[in-house]
Amino acid sequence: MASVNPFNLSDSEEEAERRPNESVDTERSPSDGAPGPPPGNPFSPPAEAEPPTPLLSSNRTSPNGEGISASAPATSAMAGSTEARVSVDIIAAQLLRDQFILTALEFHTELLEAGRELPRLRDYFSNPGNFERQGGTPPAKDQVLGPGGPLNRAGSISTLDSLDFARYSDDGNRESDERVAECEVSSQERKNLKSSPEIQEPIRPLEKRALNFLVNEYLLKNGYKLSSITFSDENDDQDFELWDDVGLNIPKPPDLLQLYRNCGNVTPSQRDTVDVSVGVDPSELPGNCVASEFSKKPGLSQQQQTEVVQELEYQLSLLNSEKQSLADQIKKLQSEIQTLKRSVSSPPPATLDLSSQNSPHPSSSSNIITSCTDAPSVDNGQNLEGRGVSEPGNGGDPPAKQKTSQLQSCNKTRVHFDQPNRKLSPAFQQALLSFCRMCSDSRLGAEVSRIADSEESVMLMLGRCLPHIVPNVLLAKREELIPLILCTACLHPEPKERDQLLHILFNLIKRPDDEQRQMILTGCVAFARHVGPTRVEAELLPQCWEQINHKYPERRLLVAESCGALAPYLPKEIRSSLVLSMLQQMLAEDKADMVREAVVKSLGIIMGYIDDADKYSQGFELMLLSLGDPSERVVNAVHQVFIPAFSAWSTELGNLHVALIPSLLTRIEKLLMQGEHALDEHKLHIFLSALQSLIPPLFALVLQNAPFTSRAKVHADTPAIEVTRFPRPASPLQDIATIIGSREILSALLQLYDHQLELEGTTGWDSLLWVVNQLLPQLIEIVGRINVTSSTCVHEFSRFFWRLCRTFGKIFTNTKVKPQFQEILRLSEENVDASAGNGILTKATVPIYATGVLTCYNQEEDRKLLVGFLEDVMTTLSLSHAPLDSLKASFVELGANPAYHELLLTVLWYGVVHTSALVRCTAARMFELLVKGVNETLVAQRVVPALITLSSDPEISVRISTIPAFGTIMETVTQKELQERVKMQLASFLEDPQYQDQHSLHIEIIRTFGRVGPNAEPRFRDEFVLPHLHKLALANNSHTVESKRIDIATQLFEAYSALSCCFISEEVMVNHFLPGLRCLHADMEQLSPEHEVILSSMIKECEIKVENRGMSDAQGSISIASSLVGEDAKTKFLSKMGQLTTSGAMLANVFQRKK
Repeated sequence: MASVNPFNLSDSEEEAERRPNESVDTERSPSDGAPGPPPGNPFSPPAEAEPPTPLLSSNRTSPNGEGISASAPATSAMAGSTEARVSVDIIAAQLLRDQFILTALEFHTELLEAGRELPRLRDYFSNPGNFERQGGTPPAKDQVLGPGGPLNRAGSISTLDSLDFARYSDDGNRESDERVAECEVSSQERKNLKSSPEIQEPIRPLEKRALNFLVNEYLLKNGYKLSSITFSDENDDQDFELWDDVGLNIPKPPDLLQLYRNCGNVTPSQRDTVDVSVGVDPSELPGNCVASEFSKKPGLSQQQQTEVVQELEYQLSLLNSEKQSLADQIKKLQSEIQTLKRSVSSPPPATLDLSSQNSPHPSSSSNIITSCTDAPSVDNGQNLEGRGVSEPGNGGDPPAKQKTSQLQSCNKTRVHFDQPNRKLSPAFQQALLSFCRMCSDSRLGAEVSRIADSEESVMLMLGRCLPHIVPNVLLAKREELIPLILCTACLHPEPKERDQLLHILFNLIKRPDDEQRQMILTGCVAFARHVGPTRVEAELLPQCWEQINHKYPERRLLVAESCGALAPYLPKEIRSSLVLSMLQQMLAEDKADMVREAVVKSLGIIMGYIDDADKYSQGFELMLLSLGDPSERVVNAVHQVFIPAFSAWSTELGNLHVALIPSLLTRIEKLLMQGEHALDEHKLHIFLSALQSLIPPLFALVLQNAPFTSRAKVHADTPAIEVTRFPRPASPLQDIATIIGSREILSALLQLYDHQLELEGTTGWDSLLWVVNQLLPQLIEIVGRINVTSSTCVHEFSRFFWRLCRTFGKIFTNTKVKPQFQEILRLSEENVDASAGNGILTKATVPIYATGVLTCYNQEEDRKLLVGFLEDVMTTLSLSHAPLDSLKASFVELGANPAYHELLLTVLWYGVVHTSALVRCTAARMFELLVKGVNETLVAQRVVPALITLSSDPEISVRISTIPAFGTIMETVTQKELQERVKMQLASFLEDPQYQDQHSLHIEIIRTFGRVGPNAEPRFRDEFVLPHLHKLALANNSHTVESKRIDIATQLFEAYSALSCCFISEEVMVNHFLPGLRCLHADMEQLSPEHEVILSSMIKECEIKVENRGMSDAQGSISIASSLVGEDAKTKFLSKMGQLTTSGAMLANVFQRKK
């Protein structure tokens, strides 16, 4: 009889090949009934019925108690029982029995299409219990259905019930392919293994989720709310408010308290059981006779029953023969082991084989041991199966492979130990050494007892141990495990283990801080360099994708940073598709500023590595989207990283000056076409800031495409670039030296650039000609359409032109930029009255040219040019009676920089001494804008003398123009002397008889008082402003000209409305403020009834304030008297407090009650 492999006890294909003439015994179909839940386990899916007991089971029990799973082959001994055709049910039964589930499913589908549905396959695939994972680790593929549990899920089957996708891959059930099947262990040994706490099988995923739900429910019911919150945070992948989230298709079990009370009172459910045999009709079997159900079918003939009994007896004899063959094979293997032991010398073994006692030379065997620490001890074959099950960490190697690896390791290293010259029996030695307290039954003990003997063994060991180590390390120190995790993930041979390790890496720390994220990113880059792009795509990117919507922003931040860090190591197709889509989704959806900032930086890195030209438009849209982000830190990241990288790509594609910059200019023009009042200044700022960030790459493009580029040579005497040659870049990526390649190359190119512009011209220099002939004219046209009163727009464009001119250099500014502005502005004397010239002078072109172009360089000739331009503009606008908005915008923009205060005062002094009264009036009004930013020394030395000079001007209009500037000085200056001088000048305007009938002067004074009164010194307001406003209001009651009277009344109303918000003393309120309001009320009753209502309420409010102050003063006197009464007690208390010179504890004793 052919021998049977004792380590592969299922009916495999190999066994079928070895026994071609033997038929296969049919057994119960796994779909015929799912086993019920084990006692005390309420979380296993319930079965519809008890598992039927097959009449002929494949799990045979030998007389000595060994569990041997063997087939029941039979020859066609019964005459007339063979048929040439095999039935489809036999095929289905064999497919299900050998776990060819996919083949069985395909077979079932084909039968359905043919209209021949098979009940066996229908019942199997309709039962969800056949596909639920029942163990903590995936079962072996050759494990069959036995009385102890249901059929495990096939290795290549994925169902919705297998929830733990991170732990098990699609082939998750095959990690135990080479383990000894559990059915090799006797039922008593299995009970012992399950009851042992050290080797208890791990908790199953569904059981863990169910227990988590019940524990959280228990904590909430019993008031442990903080513990419940912490517990929920530690299990953030589970919804504790919904039982269905657990994943079990059973109702919610009782709470923990009820389970605890009933745990010892579990009684098996009383069910009517009946033995059922599931199989096929014996007439359909070709020579394979099965157990007949003669006990259930009394109608069978006596002859048929006799034939069945004979067949069963024959099968029993076959099994006995097979058992004897297996016993012989075990003895043969034991003899081989003894032969191997004798072939090497080694120290006394820790575990000796009992069969060595039969050796004729026991002393020699006692002096021999292998150096292979993984070799199992053999006790007549009894411990082979048990050892294979009790050591779950051994990788599930079958004994045959273990023996091969042991032989290889023995051949590698032979360790010799000194042997004692003793004659102890091996049994005595084994019993003696058993008193050494060693543990190899637990998982950790098994790992400790086996020393890795190769690099691969080390990786396997780390892969097994790290998942148990990581949860027990403090969160603050877990980054120390990163090198170990990465090294193991790089070198581990199993993809499933590598995936688990990388999952641990990305979930190592709950909320990693900046330093911890840097460590993880450094590790990811090292991993990517080691394994290559294919494994980075297959192993690292899925980890990023899983956490793209994680609830903690630190984890999403890690994902965003990882996409950028891994960009150089990914396949180019993945860079421009999957990674770009991930970042685009995070940019649009993530609510955390720091995450979007990291996304923008990673997008910039992607733009530096992308080479798919079709993605250019997507990159441009991403740039605009990120520029419109509400967070300032995100916008800064766009200018620092994204735009420089995107512009570099545009330069390579030839799109920088052809598409990118023109598209931004077109968007700016569309904004300006909407009109001045509907202008979206925020969008204008976005587009203009993007243009400003594109200036450095544009200049680099001009240099690289110049006619002299090929002649640029780096020499030792090449002068260094001046520090102030270029504006300070926003980031290193905007540094032109970085864009070009080095500062030496840039210096050589700049020398040739200046020489070319100054002497040789721009012929053939297409990129520079585009800047001069297309970019500059379009920009100047856009500037002319900006509203000059919008200080934001003026400032933005001024900074843009300043950076443009400073980047392209002084020669370019003087020869290319200034001539185009001068041609437009036309400041010659003969064009003073020309409407076109006056029109352009009132636009934003004037302040942008003055502040953006003429201030680029600060040498003497540059300053003279700026002074001359401002003087000419002031003169031209004054003589043509044009609005002064453009001149005011220039003074405001320049006045913000103290370096230009002296220059502006020089321009104004030119206006003070000008022969035209119009120019002198303009100069007087410009002082009002300049006073707020100038220091008091300049005000005393330059401003006040000029204003005093203008206040005595022969022209009354010039004198009136100085009043706003005087008021601003009273509002901003703190020097008493200056205030007195200004007060005297204002008093002369009010009290000098020559100004009594000057209506314009009174209007200007009242307007100035209303503007500066709330912010001026209170003494100046109470003693000067309010009394004079009272006088003006009183005088206005008797004014005869109604138009002038209503003008003054309107200005008085505005002034009193502004001053009513100030604190005014009771005396001033009664003597000046209220009387002035009543005078104004009298005017408004006749001239403006709508204002009269407001004035009435203001008067009533002021009167109430006066009354309340009188009452509070009376109450204050009473409180003062009462406070004098309690002064003595207060003094005593403070003296007691003063005696305390010791600690704060004694201070508390002062306030304790006496016992």
